[in-house]
Amino acid sequence: MIKLATMTSVCPDWTLEETIAAMKRHGYTGLEARVEWGHKSGIEADLTSAQRRDVRQRLEDEGLSCCCIATGVRLATPDADERAADIEALRKYIDLAADMGAPYVRTFGGAYATDCDFPFVVEYTAEGYRQIIDQAAAANVTVLFETHDSWCDSSPVAGVLQLVDSPNVQALWDLLHPMRRMEKPTTTMEVLGKYTRHTHGHDGMIVGDAIVVCELGAGQFDHAKPLHLLHDAGYDGYFSVEVIHEPGSEHDAEGVLKQYAEEFRRIMADRQ
Repeated sequence: MIKLATMTSVCPDWTLEETIAAMKRHGYTGLEARVEWGHKSGIEADLTSAQRRDVRQRLEDEGLSCCCIATGVRLATPDADERAADIEALRKYIDLAADMGAPYVRTFGGAYATDCDFPFVVEYTAEGYRQIIDQAAAANVTVLFETHDSWCDSSPVAGVLQLVDSPNVQALWDLLHPMRRMEKPTTTMEVLGKYTRHTHGHDGMIVGDAIVVCELGAGQFDHAKPLHLLHDAGYDGYFSVEVIHEPGSEHDAEGVLKQYAEEFRRIMADRQ
């Protein structure tokens, strides 16, 4: 059974207690912490060991869990110093995930060098992930490569994962991004299904060069098809709501959590 999670980006101005209460109101069981953005729930790499234990216990006491640490780490960055810094940050987030009981850490590929052959880019990106395999395995944490930014298409992501060849480096299927590249969910499932350990959901409309996020089911992107494909293949991970609100902005976190939860349950109930 696919479970329901929310990223802290939905509710950046809520304390951990407020977030937990809303999760319970709407049937969420997983919390995905978006680090680096100063969310009021406070899950960051600079938490002390005691603070990490406290946050984890508060979640678990309510029957909830921290399901993923969502980072901004990019492993395809062509600047060697920038990538080295990202890899060092990733090491800290692997430790944070282990302490929080989170099985996953989200990463990106990011922009890559355009002045070299793409097979080199794929190998270069894979080499970045190889640097953290041993640490991730020892911590029982899986690092996820998301279908996002310059890596929305499933085949290049799968190419990296094939080269890395580790159970501790797998895929995060953002359900929207391959579709906005005109890739059918059946194709993404065929290419990345066996690697997929976590998913992100956020419906939207393409307006000019931007995607305007909207209610689940009201946009241009069919989330039902990939969710049904994953369910039928035995996927029992999370569908994590990734609607991004800026801290301090006007937004309706409660409304988003309620609508996405209701529509997610409708989608799964309609599964053929």
